Amino acid sequence: MHEYDAKYVTTPNYKSTVHFNGHGGYTAPDLELPPEKLDWWRDAKLGMFIHWGLYALLGKGEWEYFNGKWKREDYARLVDKFNPTTKPEDIAHEWLDTAQSAGARYAVMVTRHHDGFALWPSESSYLGFNSGLLGKDYVRAFTDECHARGIHTGLYYSPMDWRFPGYFDPDGQPESAQAMKRQCHGQIEELTTRYGRVELIWFDGGWLAHKGHDVDAAWLWDPIALCRRARANQPDILLSPRSGYIGDFQCDEGPHAITGEIIPQPWEKCMTTGDAWGYQPGAKVYEPEFIIRMLADVICRGGNLLLNIGPDPDGHVPEEVKKLFRALGEFTSANGEAIFGTRAGIWQPVDDVYGAVYRDDCAYLHIVDAAKFVGMTLPAVNYRFVKCHTLDGRQIPFRQDETGVRLSLHEDLVANAPVDLVLRLVAEKPIVL
Repeated sequence: MHEYDAKYVTTPNYKSTVHFNGHGGYTAPDLELPPEKLDWWRDAKLGMFIHWGLYALLGKGEWEYFNGKWKREDYARLVDKFNPTTKPEDIAHEWLDTAQSAGARYAVMVTRHHDGFALWPSESSYLGFNSGLLGKDYVRAFTDECHARGIHTGLYYSPMDWRFPGYFDPDGQPESAQAMKRQCHGQIEELTTRYGRVELIWFDGGWLAHKGHDVDAAWLWDPIALCRRARANQPDILLSPRSGYIGDFQCDEGPHAITGEIIPQPWEKCMTTGDAWGYQPGAKVYEPEFIIRMLADVICRGGNLLLNIGPDPDGHVPEEVKKLFRALGEFTSANGEAIFGTRAGIWQPVDDVYGAVYRDDCAYLHIVDAAKFVGMTLPAVNYRFVKCHTLDGRQIPFRQDETGVRLSLHEDLVANAPVDLVLRLVAEKPIVL
């Protein structure tokens, strides 16, 4: 690290169940993006993550190389079996059909996970371990399809690589560790120069020997130089944490419930559709109601939801996952104005009852328990509302005075409320917080 132009900053704590995995990181003035450069991402609200690679052949998830104690040469031979008959372009088409069926506005493809296999012909790849061996470029197919559809394009990249002894023992095997670092910097150069506009690099695995946090290994990876390399090629690219750099947004991972206050800094909840990130046959898939509730809880606290799929060895999305995404899409299609392009507020969330977002002159209540909401008074605000109704036009009587806003929900509306009942309150003037 070049300490003269980088500083360490910590991630703030909030009264929330949100847990930011990065635990802080280094930053530098030239890497700090102006807030408006994140507007597209904060507007998008919903993205799709894609974990797919050699590990799909084994059906035990993306950590099978390590968990299964594979020898490097044995794992490398899996390439001979990894040759989907489906063309890369058709695989990408199916993936992004799935993303758009849910209403996702951005997609993030795992280009190379911790096992080291790159899904593009990478000259920087150690021992040539990449899809060029098959004459295929899956990253090209994905980015081209994103660009054609107008979906914001994100690429996941893991600096760490289990194939290097220097990952597990960087002090004892420094040459191996440095070779791993060279691969990392070289591959980020490739990913940010070959595929047109890339709007997000999603780093993961900037630690060493499965110990500590990403920032603890900054002495090896030099994340400031790494991120400067990406920005030199893509000036507006967003950078996640988990490289040792603090990142342009923070990340909470896993299916745990989100509670607490609105988080003022940009953040994202990443989770998968059930038990597995990488492909596992028969893995549990969450019910749509669980994901809809998660989306509501996340956006009402200022975050995005990045929802993962794990395609099978041929690149196909499991049908149960497609069904989940279609069901989520029915919700986002019917309630899109209360999701996309909004910001969290005008009221702080009340856990397990409601949260709120706003846009222009409208505040949108996301009520996740209508029965508990009955009789509650929304805190007083400096905006006068002129009407309240459901998004399909049903009027909701309300009273507003100096004590707050009280809504009168019809009994049948409460009795038949969906997992997220969305109400629109129209103010006399645009809401600015």
